[in-house]
Amino acid sequence: MKKLKHEAELVKAALLAGMKYAEDRGAAIFEPTDSVNERILYIYRLLVHDKLVQPLPEDQVSQQTLRHKLALWYSKQLPKDHPLLK
Repeated sequence: MKKLKHEAELVKAALLAGMKYAEDRGAAIFEPTDSVNERILYIYRLLVHDKLVQPLPEDQVSQQTLRHKLALWYSKQLPKDHPLLK
């Protein structure tokens, strides 16, 4: 798994986009007390359920791989000339 150049920023943006996606879809309401790790796992599972990302084998599911997967998902939605992709 090769780390993306701006992976931390992509993860933050993916988390916000994923939360908006889940709330707009009516699948979740996130509370301020929800941990980031719980949010990442929920968004990943929702994206897998909606067939927007390929599922990882269960033995490879960790916070690091989930963050990377969400960053990849979000980076594919950005325009080619976006600063986070350079």
